[in-house]
Amino acid sequence: MSQQPFDIVVFGATSFVGQILSRYLLDTVGADGEVRWAIAGRSEGKLLNLKTDLGMAAENLSILTADAADEASLRALCEQTRVVISTVGPYALYGEPLIKVCTELGTDYCDLTGEVQWIRRMIETYEAQAKASGARIVHCCGFDSIPSDMGVYFLQQQAKQTLGATCTQVKMRVRTAKGEFSGGTVASLMNVTREAASNPALRKELANPFSICPPEHRSTARQPNVKSAEFDPDFDVWLAPFVMAAINTRIVHRSNALMGAAYGKEFLYDEAMMTGKGIKGRLAAYGITAAMGGFLVASAIKPTRYVLERFIVPKPGEGPSDKAQKNGFYDLRFIGKTAKGQSIRTKVTGDMDPGYGSTSKMLGQAGLCLALDISKTDKAGGFWTPSSLFGDHLLDRLRAHSGLTFELLEQR
Repeated sequence: MSQQPFDIVVFGATSFVGQILSRYLLDTVGADGEVRWAIAGRSEGKLLNLKTDLGMAAENLSILTADAADEASLRALCEQTRVVISTVGPYALYGEPLIKVCTELGTDYCDLTGEVQWIRRMIETYEAQAKASGARIVHCCGFDSIPSDMGVYFLQQQAKQTLGATCTQVKMRVRTAKGEFSGGTVASLMNVTREAASNPALRKELANPFSICPPEHRSTARQPNVKSAEFDPDFDVWLAPFVMAAINTRIVHRSNALMGAAYGKEFLYDEAMMTGKGIKGRLAAYGITAAMGGFLVASAIKPTRYVLERFIVPKPGEGPSDKAQKNGFYDLRFIGKTAKGQSIRTKVTGDMDPGYGSTSKMLGQAGLCLALDISKTDKAGGFWTPSSLFGDHLLDRLRAHSGLTFELLEQR
């Protein structure tokens, strides 16, 4: 492992998130420090422009060129690094060749995909190869799904310490958030919707909360799922569906499975958005539900999907200003209940907009955690989740370097 010239390569560095991530890594570990890293992408010209934009501090930052569709160039890239951080999405369209090469060579990998159907295909196709080569593959290292996955992990650690048992049911509620959807996230969501519209088997798969769990991990308990406006007595508020729940819940269940059903074989988990109390909260919940439904229907129909992509939604590579990123935030609340009826409440907050500033910091720390904290002898090759692979190492990094807080509110 010491023979590779780089610890980390950021692939897709000239994408919108890739640029933010490159700036973050430069500010965090420098270009001449102990962490050896490089930026990579298809266009050498764009990479040179990014290096110039990063300033004098990036003078010694290395540049590598590779095309997401060219396995030979991807192999040359992976042979030079221990870890690849990929921001090249939608991953269902562009991501498989890099996964293939990483699992062949034993190169560790992380990304920020939220495309559950693609993740399942990659697990089914390449997990055996990853286990054989030692490649650790970690999807969903952005806002989807680190705050949810690590939030549940933190709650369960606190429950064991304070209540003496893990919780058999956990709810996550988005109390408040400010930020814009990234163009890449919207493109990925619309691609999933387009695929599902013409594929009944995919629709069935997307409805399965255990779709990316190992085949032997199943629950007989019916999983809760907030599909429309409903009232939550635990938080005393009205709820609307949360668009990221479809991927976050799957990652949390896979984490539970990979950790040996640490939360229980019949563990229940769901996510939703708080919309407030009383009539105002109820109307807001119905309004958000209707808007989400309309967007998904429009995304599934070719003419309306064209209108959305052409005139309404942000395009991949587009994003908010630096000021808007810094003014963003989110506040997530969790409640867990044990089999004996004890309860615990925690919260997770982030100090920048979810889809860009905070995601870039989380993704960067996941890559550093892969490179520096978790040896191949500690955790073997395979397809992992953030909490199942990183655990306390990432929790500490997120608190110290990513602007996230994890706080115990009460237990009883």
